[in-house]
Amino acid sequence: MNHLLWIVPGLPALAGLLGLLIPLRSRRIAAAVALIGMGGALIAALGFAVSGVEATSTFRLADFGDVSVSAAGFINPIAAYVAVAVIGVAFLVQLYSIAYLREDSRYSPYAAQISLFTAAMSLVVVADDLILLLIGWEVMGACSYLLIGHDRKLPAAPKAAVKAFLVTRVGDVGLLLGILLLGIHLDTFSIPRVLEALPQLDETVLLAAALLILAGAVGKSAQFPLHTWLPDAMAGPTPVSALIHAATMVAAGAYLLYRLLPLYTGATVAMVIAIVAAVTMVFAALAALTSDDLKRVLAWSTVSQVAFMFGGIAVAAGEAAMFHLLSHAAFKALLFLVAGAVIHMVASNSMSAMGGLRTGAPVTFWTMTIGFGALAGIPPLSGFWSKESILGAAAATDSPVGNLVLWAGILTVALTAGYAMRAWLLTFFGARRSEGRAHDPAPLMWIPLIVLAVPAALLGIAVFAGPEAGPLAGPTLHLWPAVPVLVATAVGALGMWLWWRTDTAADPVARLGGLAGFAAGGFGTDAAQRFLVTRPLRGLALATLRADRDVVDGAAEGTGRSTTRLAVGMTRLHTAGVPRHLLATLGGAVVIALVGLAAYWGGPT
Repeated sequence: MNHLLWIVPGLPALAGLLGLLIPLRSRRIAAAVALIGMGGALIAALGFAVSGVEATSTFRLADFGDVSVSAAGFINPIAAYVAVAVIGVAFLVQLYSIAYLREDSRYSPYAAQISLFTAAMSLVVVADDLILLLIGWEVMGACSYLLIGHDRKLPAAPKAAVKAFLVTRVGDVGLLLGILLLGIHLDTFSIPRVLEALPQLDETVLLAAALLILAGAVGKSAQFPLHTWLPDAMAGPTPVSALIHAATMVAAGAYLLYRLLPLYTGATVAMVIAIVAAVTMVFAALAALTSDDLKRVLAWSTVSQVAFMFGGIAVAAGEAAMFHLLSHAAFKALLFLVAGAVIHMVASNSMSAMGGLRTGAPVTFWTMTIGFGALAGIPPLSGFWSKESILGAAAATDSPVGNLVLWAGILTVALTAGYAMRAWLLTFFGARRSEGRAHDPAPLMWIPLIVLAVPAALLGIAVFAGPEAGPLAGPTLHLWPAVPVLVATAVGALGMWLWWRTDTAADPVARLGGLAGFAAGGFGTDAAQRFLVTRPLRGLALATLRADRDVVDGAAEGTGRSTTRLAVGMTRLHTAGVPRHLLATLGGAVVIALVGLAAYWGGPT
């Protein structure tokens, strides 16, 4: 039973590797291999989730002195739930992509890369060794680069892929250093042994390791200040956006912090996480509130909602953070896939080109309504329960960290309700602003929408109505802050509706003019990043290139040229004609004779 846990990452990995060998023209075979691999892994993950068993499996790989590296796996009910969310969303994305990318000539490698991406995230979920976790982490980053840049005809796609890869690598350097720091000082990379031995570490080393690993989580989860890659990643296909933004890559950072939660109980590092979470959730919600691109609204929303998970980690409410991870996986995957259907309808990402799509597309309308309702936190949908769990835990701490997370969270709840209401109204109500006919997508695209709408609507009730001793036990409805949260949701949603009603033919936020554009662009963080990081590094690279070319290469090439010229001169002397040789010999003889005479006459008499 223990070794069966390797099925969870193993089958998608096998499907991905086989898929890379399938010819481009064999779409059906590629789809079948991907779905079979995902389906088998999903059944295995569901088996662990339903049974509630814990399993461990370890294979020693190598020893480096006193430190051993093992292929160590671990699964418990929460890990099983996360694995179900990851693989379940990936399975539905694969199913959806068959119809969504029916005109794509490179579908076969796309399906294989989705499988490998899912396998890497699943490996992060079940890894019980930091080195093994790092392997899954890095493979996931490489696959995200390939998937974001999949559409080679779209000029923005390669740039977005490179940006995502480089920005996340900045954080990954910190993760690598943090892992090495723990392994060197504790002589183990095993996660259980590392957590047991944390009290032995010097406080400075402990803080340094915690902050370095946090940097990796911040980069992967697109938290401030390493958030700039995520909105640009919308250049990738919409199903890829659903996978990256819902249950996999951006959730990996929060899950990593949950696995290492004892490392983040100190006041200093908890406050750092709380500040990152508070700044990220508010400013990303403001960016979502002002964006016109539907996918970018959802992207900024992801940045903001993952910050709630980080807030749960800051107040040591790990189970609440995982509850929101599961809830977010359902409603955000649903929203992205519905957005793909809407974009197909109107042939545009811009909400200003939408409107009036409510009639003629009932499945699209109602599933997106459920998704936006869960995102906004309208009870009894899942988002209300999971966000309230985090904010309730923050209120219960009665500490500066808890207060920061709580009040930033309440403000973000109001902003979230506002931008969810705005996107819903601009997409489905008002005058029709596109020539496309409103219609529901093909069955392979709407079936995943129906499936995802169920947990988006009912997951919260299922958790709160479940057994008190369950893995996510402990969430209870608190009047404080549940009442302020509900009031904030109502204020945000009702305020946006009233604002929109003043002119239903236009986007109300557009009336803010340049301020809206500035907020939608992330408040100039891209420009700041270019000024503070990109330009200095580019200047340093050019200076290094010139120094290498003009100084190092110049010295080497100058020495070579001088030697060559000397050799050419000597060659000319040696190849001179006979008269010149005789003249040189006679000249040398005369010089020698003169020197001899001078020595004779100048000597003692």
